[in-house]
Amino acid sequence: MFRFRASAKLAAVVGAALSAAAFSAPVAAQQKFITIGTGGVTGVYYAAGGAICRLVNKDRAQHGIRCSVESTGGSVFNVNTIKAGELDLGFVQSDVQYNGLKGVGQFKDAGPYEPLRAVFSVHPEPFTVLARKEANVKTFEDFKGKRFNVGNPGSGTRASMEELVDALGWKMSDFGLASELKADEHGPALCDGKIDGFFYAVGHPSANIQDPTTSCGAKLVPLTGPAIDKLLEGKPYYAKATIPGGMYPGNPDPVETYGVLATVVASTNTPADTVYAVVKAVFDNFDDFKKLHPALANLKPEEMIKNGLSAPLHEGALRYYKEKGWVN
Repeated sequence: MFRFRASAKLAAVVGAALSAAAFSAPVAAQQKFITIGTGGVTGVYYAAGGAICRLVNKDRAQHGIRCSVESTGGSVFNVNTIKAGELDLGFVQSDVQYNGLKGVGQFKDAGPYEPLRAVFSVHPEPFTVLARKEANVKTFEDFKGKRFNVGNPGSGTRASMEELVDALGWKMSDFGLASELKADEHGPALCDGKIDGFFYAVGHPSANIQDPTTSCGAKLVPLTGPAIDKLLEGKPYYAKATIPGGMYPGNPDPVETYGVLATVVASTNTPADTVYAVVKAVFDNFDDFKKLHPALANLKPEEMIKNGLSAPLHEGALRYYKEKGWVN
């Protein structure tokens, strides 16, 4: 009898020790990997995604999450890939977030994606039109009949370009060539004389604009006029924007345009604890986050948790914002 009790006691002690070991095991043993979808490697999405992951990974000993970024085809691709369960979070233009949630525009055939959730917005993305110096383009209308890059299918830039073409009463066939190069390809194509201009939604300053203005004297072209004003009236996710003068070589004057906001989204399938850890990493280290790319320098938390967000806030993000007293 005594032996049985001793064995039972020993088993209990060993069991307790094993349980304790399990609970005190390094977090690395339960490490969770998450991926943030971005855009082209020369765009701000990729850099901003890298900034988020750097801050998340800094504290991975506490939360057990290892974050990596993936260069992707852009906004529409990111929504579809989150929907497919292949990305945890992604950067999308505010107009694409709206369209994805509502099932309109480029998501008309797929229908509404109701599990889409907003996490926060990031930098403004003015629609930026660049022309080859030799093309003698002064206004966007001057591109009619010329070779123009309209953006790759699956990008937010392409979706916005299609809305602009519609607003002007044009068709893609009104360009001499409507090329579909990715963002990383349009600058070299411009300087090589293969296209006369391109349209790109991007935060500033951007290497993607810096390179062709430096290398071949490319010129910024404004996006203004009655058709643009009418377009903005009917689209709540667009706003007028200005690209500051002197930001890029050979472009000393401010350039008027309009644009969207970059936003970070997830879905209801992304665990609340994961999103909470990402949001906490960004806002608990906010000064560091703003220093990681010039496009992030002027961000304000109170704007990031509401501006450009069409989808409901993700449960994990909402938990953090409530803890901070930023939302009720």
